Amino acid sequence: MNSHVQQILLLEDTLLQISMDAPSSRAKLETGNWKASFFILGSECCDRVAFYAIETNLVSYVIGKLHQGNVSAARIVSTWSGTCFLTPLLGAFIADAYWGRYWTVAVSSIAYFIVISGHSLFILPFVFSI
Repeated sequence: MNSHVQQILLLEDTLLQISMDAPSSRAKLETGNWKASFFILGSECCDRVAFYAIETNLVSYVIGKLHQGNVSAARIVSTWSGTCFLTPLLGAFIADAYWGRYWTVAVSSIAYFIVISGHSLFILPFVFSI
């Protein structure tokens, strides 16, 4: 009986040592933490500023420049806002099924940066002509 207990303790100790030596646990200790959080916080801050800036001005743009009515403007803004809130579900599906967490965040961040930069460059002539 005592030998059996010693074997179990030896097995548990061996499994603990193997799990501590696994490359994933070493990689986990060396990556992540606060390094990635600054990127995520900065990206979220820019995302919120861009979202609310566009949402605020979209009603005025649809009514003033596109000459739509209030009902049509509200429908367009609601559709745009709903689409913005549902696209993370698409990103989650892509991350889980195909690319993984890292590549989904990397590709979508690059695409987001390109789109927002394009919008900003498109707006510049209108801003400086006033």
